[in-house]
Amino acid sequence: MGLIQKDRFVCFDCETTGLDPKTDEIIEIAAVLFTFEGIHMLKQDLIEPNCPIPKHTTEIHHITDEMVKGKPKIQEVLPAYLTLFSNHVLIGHGIPFDIALIEAATRKFCIPSKLSASTYIDTLRLARLYGESPTNSLEMLRSHFNIQSHGAHRAMNDVYVNIEVFKRLSRPFKTTEEILKRLEHPVQLKTMPLGKHKGRPFKEIPLEYLRWAIKQKFDKDLLFSLKKEMRKRKMGHSFNQASNPFSNL
Repeated sequence: MGLIQKDRFVCFDCETTGLDPKTDEIIEIAAVLFTFEGIHMLKQDLIEPNCPIPKHTTEIHHITDEMVKGKPKIQEVLPAYLTLFSNHVLIGHGIPFDIALIEAATRKFCIPSKLSASTYIDTLRLARLYGESPTNSLEMLRSHFNIQSHGAHRAMNDVYVNIEVFKRLSRPFKTTEEILKRLEHPVQLKTMPLGKHKGRPFKEIPLEYLRWAIKQKFDKDLLFSLKKEMRKRKMGHSFNQASNPFSNL
C-alpha cells in the first residue's frame, strides 16, 4: 500500500432478515472494487433465505419474499465474493456486523474463508474520529457531505454512498496505513450513541447506567469512552474527599 489515492479497496454491504448474525440470514449482498479514481468491478445478488423476511425489515430495505423467491442460496454466491474480498482492504459502515454475517454463513455451509483475518476500515469509526456530523449513521453522513442519494436502503445503493463517505473521511490521511494505525486506538465519543441515553453527553449519564454499560459487549470506542467517564468520576470523588477534612467523619 502506498498513497491512499492509488490503493484498491472493496466496499461491501449486506441486507438481512434481522440483526443477529447467528440466527438471521443474508438476503442481499453487494460489493464494489474501487480506487479513488473510479470503480473497477461490481457484483450484487439477491439471495433466497431459508425463512420468511420479517415485515419490519422489509419496511427498511423494501426487499420482499416475492423478490427473493427462486434467487440463489447464500452458499451458491459466497465463494465468488470471498475471492473478490481476498487481498484487498475492505470498507464498510459498521463492517464487523457484515463480516460476522458472512462468517456465520461460511461456517454453516463449510465454505473455506479467511474473512475474519482480513484488513478492514470501519467508516463508522472514521466518522467518530471526524466528529463533525450530527450523528454517524450512513444516511446522516450522506446528507452532511451532500452526497447524492442512490434511492432506497438497498445494498448497492449503500455501497455507492459508503464509498463517497469513505473518500471524504479519508482526506486527513495520506496513506491507508495511517488510517489503520490511527484506528488501532479507541476513538473518544462525545455522546452516548445508543440505548435510553442516546445523544446525551457521557457526563450526564447516571452512574448506575455507566456501571451496567461497561459490562456489555459494546464496541471498543464506546467501552473506552464509558470507562474514561468512570475514571473521571472516581478521580473527582477522590479529589473531593482529599480536599474535604470532614469527609471521613
